[in-house]
Amino acid sequence: MVILQVERVAMLLATIMATMMQCYVDGFTVQSNFDFAVNMRRRRRARRQRVLAAALAAVRPGHGERRLRRQPVDDPRQMRPRSLVWWEETALHADARFWKENFRMTRQSFQLLCNTLSPSLQRESSNGLAVEKVVAIALYRLSTPCDLRTIGNLFGVGRSTVCEIVQEVCKAVVSLMLEQYIVWPADDRLRQTIDCFEGKYGFPQCAGAVDGTHIPIIAPKNNPADYHNRKGQHSIILQAVVDDKLRFTDINVGWPGRVHDARWNREINGVLMPIVILGDPAYPLLPWLMKGFSEGVNFDDPKRNFNYRLSRARMVVERGFGQLKGRWRILMRRNDSALLKVPQMVSACCVLHNFCLEQNEGYDDRWDAPDNNQPINVPLNDQDVGSGVDIRNALLRYFS
Repeated sequence: MVILQVERVAMLLATIMATMMQCYVDGFTVQSNFDFAVNMRRRRRARRQRVLAAALAAVRPGHGERRLRRQPVDDPRQMRPRSLVWWEETALHADARFWKENFRMTRQSFQLLCNTLSPSLQRESSNGLAVEKVVAIALYRLSTPCDLRTIGNLFGVGRSTVCEIVQEVCKAVVSLMLEQYIVWPADDRLRQTIDCFEGKYGFPQCAGAVDGTHIPIIAPKNNPADYHNRKGQHSIILQAVVDDKLRFTDINVGWPGRVHDARWNREINGVLMPIVILGDPAYPLLPWLMKGFSEGVNFDDPKRNFNYRLSRARMVVERGFGQLKGRWRILMRRNDSALLKVPQMVSACCVLHNFCLEQNEGYDDRWDAPDNNQPINVPLNDQDVGSGVDIRNALLRYFS
């Protein structure tokens, strides 16, 4: 009996030992399989890193051992080395045609403009860029429909820098050049203007034509309805007087008081006639502002002839606006700058337009802007003045 119990205990112990050995073997197998999977993943990761490093070394020599870091796409440090090629290696060594197409003037006129603006730009500019580059950025912005990002990429600067530079240059142009280039003609220049209007267009005593044009803007936050025009756009109005050479002689303001100089008066058909400017039907008839006759019941041939002569002479203002917007195309599309900044940009474009004419910078017909002008409701309370009617009737008899 005792021997039988000992054998049963021995068998039980043997079974326990066998079970423990099997568990150990199974655990070792599981652990080995886990370690194998981990090692495989590590080897695959290492292989991918080696392939990436080899590809990176082929594209950027010397950087194969460094780990690639993700950077924002708009980081100017990424864009700048590539962008500087256009300005420093292309524009600065380009021919006259390239400069005329991209900056609307030759290199000689550009340098003269830089010299004129240099005192103001060197004093106020905080970006540390050369004056030539600053002026080039502004001209490129004013003359092309490119956005700020594209211009920044071309010149190797940020978008905010482009915006600041354009405002700085426009401010310098207005402060240093407006009184020199936008002036009412006097003395010999006034006499030449009057003679040209009479000889070329057949209209005596004329010193220019006045009209307005819309400059599209983004809808302002305050009183947006006040800037809403007939075409469903928001805009401000540029009102200007243009002479026979398509130069702007007055912008954004009323008729200068100094033009009423009696020494330029002339008697026509018994009526003492001052110097006049020509307007469209939206303007009132004043002694110094002529407009055509309305086509009514008494619209006869002499009145039709008067309207024809007036319309032919006042086309100079339409052509002036056309060349202004064709040369500085930023005026054709919506200006997203702050409302207080837009008049300064428009004034700078008018000054630069006259500057190009003074430097004999020819206008390229390929720049022509589409005719998107529309009648301007001039906010004047004055209506037809008696003396204005007398002067127009005297001109009517003179033309007949």
